Amino acid sequence: MHTVYFDSPVSDAVRRERLYSGQLFVFSPRPSTLALRQLARDMIEEAFAPLDPKTAQYQMSVEEYVAIVAPLKPQFIHHPQTKHLIRDILEDLSCDLEKTYLDVPRLRMVTSDGYLTSGVGYAHHPHRDTWYSAPMCQLNWWLPIYDIETECSMAFHPRYWSQPVQNESSSFNYYEWNKNGRKNAATQIKADTRKQPHATETIELDPQVRVVCPPGGIVLFSGAQMHSTVPNTSGVSRYSIDFRTVHLDEVVSKSGAPNIDSASTGTSLRDFMRGNDLSRLPEEIVALYDETTVDEGLIFQPELIPTR
Repeated sequence: MHTVYFDSPVSDAVRRERLYSGQLFVFSPRPSTLALRQLARDMIEEAFAPLDPKTAQYQMSVEEYVAIVAPLKPQFIHHPQTKHLIRDILEDLSCDLEKTYLDVPRLRMVTSDGYLTSGVGYAHHPHRDTWYSAPMCQLNWWLPIYDIETECSMAFHPRYWSQPVQNESSSFNYYEWNKNGRKNAATQIKADTRKQPHATETIELDPQVRVVCPPGGIVLFSGAQMHSTVPNTSGVSRYSIDFRTVHLDEVVSKSGAPNIDSASTGTSLRDFMRGNDLSRLPEEIVALYDETTVDEGLIFQPELIPTR
């Protein structure tokens, strides 16, 4: 059974337990989420001015669109307010900032009608984040920046919560992705050739669950959830923010959602920062997940591209 909890008042501990059993949580917009949404919206609209970002794709070439959004993504990540605004959201939703670790927020854009589906506008195939070297205790927080419709939302595929899928995660290494895959996103315009872990069997998309919430609302789910980007046929580009958290106790105990088919190497845990002071996870804790000795790509470090 899969349940969507709407504005649930349960504690963070109970919420995490339910998320690790495949449930979804949805929260209404609140001042803390609207502050993050407003920052992103201001940056997007400044970058596209005088055009409307939702319909700009109809007034420029794909290459021109990429030239705007490619630098915009790291500028949002590096903005001095973003991590503090996320901390406010976590505190607002009763997370213990001593033990909750967050990563940097990502700004996403999904254009309409196949205008751009690769690179910086990558439309995610059905996948679990755990295929990408995420720990089984990772939680994903997603919020739309503008109004969305079901035709441009995100889909969850609940049958695969307990049903394993043949996939390519065993060939995915997180450090290689940080070193090469991410930095090459802006060059992937017509097609995306970066090595990513796909299912190697047919995924039945139905039954599926789509959550449509207002701008600044939050959809919260486990990184082990099978989910995908709905092919956008809404006529407008979708812009969203997502970030991830882990809880120290579950990182240490290596608990969380069940691992039924993830076999990637490396770990994203070095990306996470403690909510109260933004310090990194101790290396001896990360070592519980990582036996690889590498020099590059340990931490996601997006390069800040100067404003045009």
